[in-house]
Order: sequence, then structure tokens, then C-alpha cells
Amino acid sequence: MRLAVEEARKGLGFTAPNPAVGALVVKDDHLLGKGWHAKAGQPHAEPLALRDAGEAARGADLHVTLEPCCTHGKTPPCTEAIKAAGIRRVFIGCTDPNPAHAGRAYAILREAGIEVFEEILSGTCQELLRAFARVQRTGIPYVSLKLATSLDGRIADAAGTSRWITGPESRERVQAFRREVDAILVGTETLRRDNPSLQPRPAEGHRPWRIVPDRTGSLPLTLKVFSDENRDRTLCLLGPEAPADREQALDPAGVAWMRVPAGPEGLLWAEILPELAKRSMHHILCEGGGKLSADLLSLRLVQEILWFQAPMLLGQGGRPAIAADILFAEAPRLRRTAFEALGDDLFARYLPTSS
Repeated sequence: MRLAVEEARKGLGFTAPNPAVGALVVKDDHLLGKGWHAKAGQPHAEPLALRDAGEAARGADLHVTLEPCCTHGKTPPCTEAIKAAGIRRVFIGCTDPNPAHAGRAYAILREAGIEVFEEILSGTCQELLRAFARVQRTGIPYVSLKLATSLDGRIADAAGTSRWITGPESRERVQAFRREVDAILVGTETLRRDNPSLQPRPAEGHRPWRIVPDRTGSLPLTLKVFSDENRDRTLCLLGPEAPADREQALDPAGVAWMRVPAGPEGLLWAEILPELAKRSMHHILCEGGGKLSADLLSLRLVQEILWFQAPMLLGQGGRPAIAADILFAEAPRLRRTAFEALGDDLFARYLPTSS
């Protein structure tokens, strides 16, 4: 199953609205075929692995990270391909999180005389599809909040300088995270100040969406997100007060836009995120700044925090990673699930205990 997981990881960042899935065909400890789902509408991992194995698949075992599909969509049901190939046993990493499908494949395969073994390395397999599972269950994307700060929690100094707080090893890890997500979100002030491209380097074929909050329609159209070769992967969020001619300016450039609701304090993210999920943005990496991070955290819309800390102190005048006054009783409680040194920096992954 660990090898199947490695196959599945090849699809991260490409498959939405489908999950990343990997599959292997094995007989007598010999690997006969392997496959991974590359893109929605293309063959799933199981038929690709079966095709790779050919006739040798008859009487073999199939190892797959997710319960096979059992309904017709853009592709035929994988359960039918498994039966037709003559597979003897199926080892499944985790159950389909879609309540309408969960467990159905197990029954179909067992009725066909195929042995089924469930929940093999299930924690690792569930981690692979955590964004898909969240959207299936809630209709809301999985949001990873990336913070790159000094030890005292600052994302820039008093003058607004932030390049580079963290070292090259941390920045390389961030690029790897960018290659695994469907979209990258940053705050308006970050866009104005840093003019980031928000594309992974190297891209390795990945082109995540760039979500650009522009409540008043006043961001300069010369920013990279509006003018570079990936501008067709920019989604501009226009608030109600943004002028109508803003839409007319974005259309010729090939930039996508949508009107979104706003309140006195800013955009209404609890209403916006489900709309982004409908656009197949299931896993969103938020890279700040301080107000956007605070807004998402206060609404309990963050599923994990990816925190990079550099060995420096920027003091009281520095810009905070979370630009909000939080009372002790209301502070989000976090559980650390990973911790490592990256060069001179420290990296930790935290999950809110309420998620």
C-alpha cells in the first residue's frame, strides 16, 4: 500500500474535483502493473494498473488507496473493470468519503467472489484525500494556512520588508506545498507589497489557481497575477462596490472573476469558500497576510497551519502573522502533528483541535 500511496501522490494538484488515487497489481510478491489518476475525466488508477498488468492480472491482487468507484461518471465504474480482469483479492486503503458511495464497492466485489480487505494503511490514505473528503462532507474547501515568521511571530519588519525571513530549505518546502494544491490565496496588501507570482517553482506541470481578493476593484492590473503567462489561472474576487468596468478590464486579459459578498469588516469568506469548492478548488493554500489569516482563523475555516519559523526577532513594530486581538478564552487550540528542522528554520504542522 505504501507503493500505491507513492503512485497516488503523483496526482496531487491535478485531479480535482476527483481525489488522487494510486493502484498496484501484484501476484506472488511481483509487481505486475501500477497506475495513478492523472486528471478528472481520464482513466482512474485501477483500470490503468490493470491495463499495465495485462492478462497477468487474472488471479492477482489489487492494492488501491481508495475504495473503487461503483457508478458511471465520466469513466466506467472501476468495480466492473476489477471483476472483468479476474482479480482475486482487493486491498483497499480507505472508504469513499462520499456517503452515497461509502462501502458499496465492498459489497459489489464480495458478491462477485472477490476477497476484500479494508482500511489498509488507512491513516496515510485518508491524508491523501483530506481535501476531497472535506468537500464531500461539508461542501467547503480544505484550507492550509502557511505562515513564514520570525520567532516572535512577525511576517515583516516595521518597514514592511519580508524577503527573506525564512531560508532556502523552507522556501523549497513551500514550493512543494504549492505543487500539491488546487489554488493559492493571499491578501490584498501582500499582493500590493510583494507582487508575487504565486506559481510553484519549478512548476513541474502544476498551475494552481491564484485567488485574488480585490474588494474595491483597485489592485493594479500590472501585478503579475493579472499580466503574466498564467493570468488565465487567476480568479479575481470582486466585492459589491467594485465598479462594473473592472469586469470589462479583466475579461480581455483572460482573467476570471466572480462577484462575492462583503460586510463591514471585509469579504464574507464563509459564503465565498463553498463557491470556490464548486469551481474544483478543493485544497487552498493561504499564504497570508495578517488580516486574511486572522479572518479565516476566527471563522474556523482553517484545517491546518504550516508554520515556518526563522531564527530572528523583529520586535513590536514588526507586522504580526495574525492581525487580530484574540482573547485567551477564544484562542484557537492547536495540536502539533509534525516538527522538523529545515536548515536554520523550524517547521511545524498544526491541526486545530476542533476540526
